[in-house]
Amino acid sequence: MNITAAQVNELRQMTGAGMMDCKKALVECNGDYEAAIDYLRKKGQKIAAKRADREAAEGCVLSKTTEDNTFAAVVMLNCETDFVGANSDFVNCTKEILDFAVANKIKDIDTLKSASLNGRPIEDHITDLSGKTGEKVQLGKYFALEAPFVTNYNHQGNRLATIVAFNKTFNGIKEIAHEVALQIAAMDPISIDENDVPADVKQREMEIGMEQARNEGKPEAMLEKIAMGKLNKFYKTNTLLHQDSLIAEGKSVKEYIQTGDKDATVTAFYRVKLG
Repeated sequence: MNITAAQVNELRQMTGAGMMDCKKALVECNGDYEAAIDYLRKKGQKIAAKRADREAAEGCVLSKTTEDNTFAAVVMLNCETDFVGANSDFVNCTKEILDFAVANKIKDIDTLKSASLNGRPIEDHITDLSGKTGEKVQLGKYFALEAPFVTNYNHQGNRLATIVAFNKTFNGIKEIAHEVALQIAAMDPISIDENDVPADVKQREMEIGMEQARNEGKPEAMLEKIAMGKLNKFYKTNTLLHQDSLIAEGKSVKEYIQTGDKDATVTAFYRVKLG
């Protein structure tokens, strides 16, 4: 199969692996990026566990909660260029849609798309914005959470936002919840804990771990045990409650939350990022 330089460069951007390694992986995997990433990892390359998002959409991402912190939402409005995404009219339109969604406690993107804002469908407002900017504009993502306590975080530049829900409220939860929202933004966990990691992801990590150990010359009888150890390290790096807390040195996120209340935990979260 003829692998182009552009394909090699794209895989390199996704993984950080060397150009020749990327080319070989793509050749071996017939140009399949996902298979090529697994190929590199099996060969011992230091590849991020999660796949880089190859979507190139620009726009604005914002999140918000109700005043009583029981409902939160995050919205992504997409356009074609970062110049338009940073335009005040574009940002204000995103805010208006989000304010409306939170005020009305809209639960999902389909309901939001069909809702009427100021007597006109949301889609009409987006069409107006498209005509004003000269770019394709669309409602890219919308997620909402409702719980005993929720909070949100908006990263500077309107390109990244998070919302997170807790099973209960307690003294000091605002500070702790804010730090957890920051943790999600910074560390990009794939799930709350190991129980939420999809079965196919667990299986793939086990297979990769066993292949890595086999390539290192480990005894066949030890491969599964070694792979399980690697899977536990995967959980520690990639699941929220097991990650090292960025604010509480020496504690996991779970332990940090429990400094406020031993029965408190995260029940759901969303992290939305452009690009």
